[in-house]
Amino acid sequence: MAAARVTVNGREAPIAPSAPHTTTLDFLRERGLTGTKEGCAEGECGACAVLVARPGVNKPTDWVAVNACLVPVAALDGQEVITSEGFSTAGEPGTPPTLHPVQEEMAVRGGSQCGYCTPGFICSMAAEYYRPDRCAQADPDSGPDSGPDSGADGADAEHGPNGFDLHALSGNLCRCTGYRPIRDAAFAVGTPGDEDPLARRREQAPPAPAATAYTRDDSAFLRTSTLAETLRLLRERPDAVVVAGSTDWGVEVNIRSRRARCVIAVDRLPELRGLSVASDRIEIGAALTLTEIERRLDGEVPLLAQLFPQFASRLIRNGATLGGNLGTGSPIGDSPPVLLALEASVVLADADGEREVPLRDYFTGYRQSVRRPGELIRAVRIPRPLAPVAAFHKIAKRRFDDISSVAVAFALDVEDGIVRRARIGLGGVAATPIRALATEAALEGRPWAARTVEAAALVLRAEGTPMDDHRASARYRSAMLGQSLLKLHAHTTEAVSS
Repeated sequence: MAAARVTVNGREAPIAPSAPHTTTLDFLRERGLTGTKEGCAEGECGACAVLVARPGVNKPTDWVAVNACLVPVAALDGQEVITSEGFSTAGEPGTPPTLHPVQEEMAVRGGSQCGYCTPGFICSMAAEYYRPDRCAQADPDSGPDSGPDSGADGADAEHGPNGFDLHALSGNLCRCTGYRPIRDAAFAVGTPGDEDPLARRREQAPPAPAATAYTRDDSAFLRTSTLAETLRLLRERPDAVVVAGSTDWGVEVNIRSRRARCVIAVDRLPELRGLSVASDRIEIGAALTLTEIERRLDGEVPLLAQLFPQFASRLIRNGATLGGNLGTGSPIGDSPPVLLALEASVVLADADGEREVPLRDYFTGYRQSVRRPGELIRAVRIPRPLAPVAAFHKIAKRRFDDISSVAVAFALDVEDGIVRRARIGLGGVAATPIRALATEAALEGRPWAARTVEAAALVLRAEGTPMDDHRASARYRSAMLGQSLLKLHAHTTEAVSS
């Protein structure tokens, strides 16, 4: 097996002698690439953002921005990385380098003061700059998006006239400049030219997954080529930590100084990266990132489409997976309430075979599940047809990039004004994500009318065992549960009756 190496700004660099837990951020800084900064060390500030070449949705390769503070550098064995230093091009001797168009716009529009956060913004902005399906608004000065709430030149508030999606910068924080000039820079960037090497790079496939066995100081980072090999390895090493995007484990390493004798990566396994849509179900590979799922489903599951923009930030969604979110067993994870409302099941695999478990039976206690040692989540299955009335309500202190105080997902079938079927998933109100079974029973078979909903809202307030903590009081959580059902009724009554 070849020595572990990563290509940074076009040059190969050996990962050794870094320890297996070494983050990409520390690896880069140790090699003098200090544009990549550490701000929070838990994926909330974006100062550490870099670009990685990943399998594309619309082209063979996408340039994807990720948090270098969370990803172990060993996870990038055989991969290509671009840092903020890799965008500009050298000029003649004695002359400054030529700035990349993104860097140029940030500079001329005053998007940087202290500059600490700027390299991360540059990388996230460049990922959107190179997004293949980004295109200019057809007529930014007219149409339904023009008016007092529109953005620059009449585009909507979150998309520029150049098609730039501001959510690409979600997860990047600026401490001194303010966001208006950064937004101006984002909305001013043009389209990559044919001579742009990073644009041309999208036309070739990304590096193939590298089988990795990187060991230093009695610790190992391992990645096999097939699911069968991985499952055999898990049987041999039941103590191993399984990672995909490392958006959870990276925090444990940085903030809690946790170390593992063995880490097994599953993010590149083809058996965990499929997505199929059939007449009776949708199956989503456990190692697909949330961004990949969002773009490949393209609204096929409306409840998931509502979830994704509220799930952390784009930087996190570029690494996070459904398998990881369910695998941690957190009671405040955002995807479990949605998947419970969708009546999803998980496919668990080990060296002896597979089994399918309804998600309502998966969680057994605080961060505990029915998953046995040696098992991992291979896929998530969502039955079809989907309920026509669906909503995801996330109550948090910030609109985006925050942890839920309460999360509620609804999936209702309403026919001729009667609730024929109701499924409600809850997060943040018990030791595990739960179904609101009593509320479902209070709705089913009854008119979708104010009287029914008000009575069911009282039942919903009593679901779970909410507690007081620094995010919210138990009383507040209960109130938000009831209010969420009233809100759903108010927003859907007109649509259901029409």
